[in-house]
Amino acid sequence: MAYKTVNPYTNELIKEYDETTDQELEETIQRAHDLYKTFKKQDIKERSKILHKVADNIRERADELARTCTTEMGKLLVEAQGEVELCAVIVEYFADHAEEMLKPEEVETTANGKAEIHHQSTGVIMMIEPWNFPYYQMIRVFAPNFMVGNPMILKHASNTPSSAQLMADVIEEAGAPKGSITNLFMNYDQVAETIADKRIQGVALTGSERGGSTVAKAAGENLKQSTLELGGMDPFIVMEDADMDDVEEIAWRSRIYNAGQECTSSKRFIVMDKVYDDFVERLKNNFSKLKPGDPLKEETTLAPMNSKKAKEELQEQLDEAVDAGATVVYGNEPIDLPGQFFKPTILTDVDRDNPAHTTEMFGPVAVVYKVSSQEEAIEVANDNPYGLGAIVFTGDSDRGAEIAEKIETGMVYINNFRYSLPELPFGGVKRSGYGREMSRIGLMAFVNDKLILKADKPDMDNLSSGLVASKNLDKK
Repeated sequence: MAYKTVNPYTNELIKEYDETTDQELEETIQRAHDLYKTFKKQDIKERSKILHKVADNIRERADELARTCTTEMGKLLVEAQGEVELCAVIVEYFADHAEEMLKPEEVETTANGKAEIHHQSTGVIMMIEPWNFPYYQMIRVFAPNFMVGNPMILKHASNTPSSAQLMADVIEEAGAPKGSITNLFMNYDQVAETIADKRIQGVALTGSERGGSTVAKAAGENLKQSTLELGGMDPFIVMEDADMDDVEEIAWRSRIYNAGQECTSSKRFIVMDKVYDDFVERLKNNFSKLKPGDPLKEETTLAPMNSKKAKEELQEQLDEAVDAGATVVYGNEPIDLPGQFFKPTILTDVDRDNPAHTTEMFGPVAVVYKVSSQEEAIEVANDNPYGLGAIVFTGDSDRGAEIAEKIETGMVYINNFRYSLPELPFGGVKRSGYGREMSRIGLMAFVNDKLILKADKPDMDNLSSGLVASKNLDKK
């Protein structure tokens, strides 16, 4: 696996990285495992102080972080700046709130004594992260697990090695103990070996279905806990009573943000027939205004895709959709620039037999469906193998909530752009994966929920009946 930084705007090879050696991997795992033994005894307040310094250092190095990300994977500089600030916000949130969320919880019980659930660290966690949000994906696993006391080993995407290493350096330079997060340039065999290692207690992955399936299999075979955040074909439902000016402002942004390379991008627009033509015209108008160019420049509004390979794969998917009967109402034309630009495209007339109906297109292609009822909108929304997020626009937010209840996803936003905030759980269902990141749920992803039942002395009056119950159980 070649780890390279290639600028998708200039196609320039900037830097190559050597793969991690087996000895480096062994030393990293052992160092992290030794740190876990220290973390178990450390006051959580000490880790909170360190995390606050990490947030400060992220902000101090914000320009370098943002420019590195833009140069490496192509996103607009303003988007990269937003990603960096979000990382600082996430770090601060867990530094401020993790101690309270991790306090022991008393459980009402008929057992003799006082029952409490204590939330304790489990050990070294491996995280496997993608290129599309190279900092945010790291931080939303790192921050909660650092507070829990779980050291981490990072295997990042092969096309964003500079971003991965830079953020790991920023964290360590802020005072995080060596071994709390270590970025390694691992090959696939080393990933499997690491998951199988007895010192590793869990694995968190954000990535493709194929990667998720491979990691889940390895984790299952080795009885390791795992969380998976995979793909998505998020529906954007527009009801007939929606404010179309609001819809117009959100719809194009929800598809084009990060050049459409986002799991939670709105990829399928499900629009009531009464407002369908109006919606399509507005979407075409906004797509036509986008200006491709240098993503480091403020005037650029359409970023290149992250790589030549990604652009070619998206074009193949689009060609297949058209061959299967889809209508191109805008786009599907080349952009005369050297970078990996893909002209935003709108498809209609996609039926259930079309591969575009059930295949995620990871780039600026919008599929628009016309429906005639709320029930049909929900049916189309659920008729896909994924279940990550969704957006619903309607004039009645209570009606929107009723629709949201029936959509098979992990997240639904009503009359809103989608939010990524540390207090909100992130994750999906079906082939979008399992588990959650961020919020208290994400904080608890890799903890030992240990029951402690304490009493001054045993309840001798009920002891015999308990023994009888056990004996009766044995006879069954």
